[in-house]
Amino acid sequence: MTEFAARLERVAQNPEVFKSFGRGVERETLRYHQDGHLATTPHPSELGSAYANSWITTDFSESLLEFITPVSSSISTLTAQLEDIHHFTQTKLGEEKMWPLSMPCYVGSEDDINLAQYGSSNSGKMKTLYREGLKHRYGSLMQIISGVHFNFSFPDSFWQQLYGEQSEEQRQHSKSEAYFGLIRNYYRFGWLIPYFFGASPALCGSFIQGRETKLPFESIGGTLYLPHATSLRLSDLGYTNSAQSALKIGFNSLDEYLEGLNKAIRTPSPEFAEIGVKVGEEYRQLNSNVLQIENELYAPIRPKRVAEAGEKPSEALARGGVEYIEVRSLDVNPYSAIGINEDQVRFLDLFLTWSALTESEPMDHCEQACWRENWNKVIVEGRRYGLELQIGCKGEILTLQDWAKRVFVELTQIAEKMDAVNGGEEYQAVCYKLLSWIDHPEQTISGQLLEDTKRFGGLGKVGCEIGKEYRQQHLGHRYRVYSESEMEQEVERSRIAQSEAEATDKQSFDDFLQEYFAYLKA
Repeated sequence: MTEFAARLERVAQNPEVFKSFGRGVERETLRYHQDGHLATTPHPSELGSAYANSWITTDFSESLLEFITPVSSSISTLTAQLEDIHHFTQTKLGEEKMWPLSMPCYVGSEDDINLAQYGSSNSGKMKTLYREGLKHRYGSLMQIISGVHFNFSFPDSFWQQLYGEQSEEQRQHSKSEAYFGLIRNYYRFGWLIPYFFGASPALCGSFIQGRETKLPFESIGGTLYLPHATSLRLSDLGYTNSAQSALKIGFNSLDEYLEGLNKAIRTPSPEFAEIGVKVGEEYRQLNSNVLQIENELYAPIRPKRVAEAGEKPSEALARGGVEYIEVRSLDVNPYSAIGINEDQVRFLDLFLTWSALTESEPMDHCEQACWRENWNKVIVEGRRYGLELQIGCKGEILTLQDWAKRVFVELTQIAEKMDAVNGGEEYQAVCYKLLSWIDHPEQTISGQLLEDTKRFGGLGKVGCEIGKEYRQQHLGHRYRVYSESEMEQEVERSRIAQSEAEATDKQSFDDFLQEYFAYLKA
């Protein structure tokens, strides 16, 4: 029996393991007008305070909504929560709609992209200033690309089956080690996610105005596309930062990761110093370091822990170890009104479980460069049948199809165990469906979307058509988890929370920032 098979048998002995995964979703979407242009209106006041609403906030800009679900162990509850949040939001948008694609709708000028506002409290102003820094560093267009983040954790029963009785300190260490093993395997094989679920093979021509690219784009009207691309959102044109690859943050242990992250936060950047931090009375960024704060690190997956009041993400990790992981490589699924469907969640259950149970050797910077190259190949030309990938600097080279089928042998074994516990054959059905996509790239989401883009005559036309359909779907939805009164109560609670934060702030913003970043000088 292989080590993977032995571990799978151990965890499967407790049926509760496969019923108790913790899952949460953060879905981004742009508000837009029927003509496909970006909405330039402020965040709707009827949705409450973006600073404090637990379910409905904004990301980079006033027009970029972000919906957040609490942690749930039920897939149907998770999707129902998202449906309820979408419904409530759409009832407050008037004629505006929610853009159903990852790549933005038509943007006439970067000046149309208004930074998200969070009120006059120091913490609220800091959130906006952080976005001001992103605008100066990378431009606003990159920041309004939408994605779906999937938060995932294993239950205590999973760790109990794997490791047996341990002290609290031992368990904390074991969990962090296992999550970093998962992260390394995600880097090695996570290109499966953009292959299957990438949904940005094309972009509006306005998106790259004034930007240089060596990609051999073809065009449909004002839409640019690559014939075999899967996720341009994850390419150098999208929501990534190739300069950060020089940071060489390691994933072999929590200590190694935190050391690399803290170094990046403390390292001055000559390039960003030219922007200036405070010019006259105007702040342009939080600081001129390589990363302003930890959230600026672009990564397809992150180790996370819920922070306590006043605690920074890295401090939370150092205090208690890894609690869950955040998958960040999902494009918005245009064929789901909520941007993600249950089959995708089931695949992530399978893949993340496999990544945790499969042997995961340490990863040096050479291998990091190899996986980055594999991801880039899949992102730009993943649907070219027979695309060759290399695993490890001296590893064997196989086609994407061969590598994927190797992984699916074991994913199917996990699916059988999960179905036996949960009843039905839904996990196995996901495996069989995606196995067919391996040999038929046109069936992937990016393949379907590119075909629709050609059929409709452009990406904007596809987005407007789908968005119009989803608007009616959201408006016609009936609450399944929440209620109208609960949503309105959260709106009011968020307004009060923002007002209280603003009323209790006595410190100047300059002093607030100096105190917040005092640790950089330590």
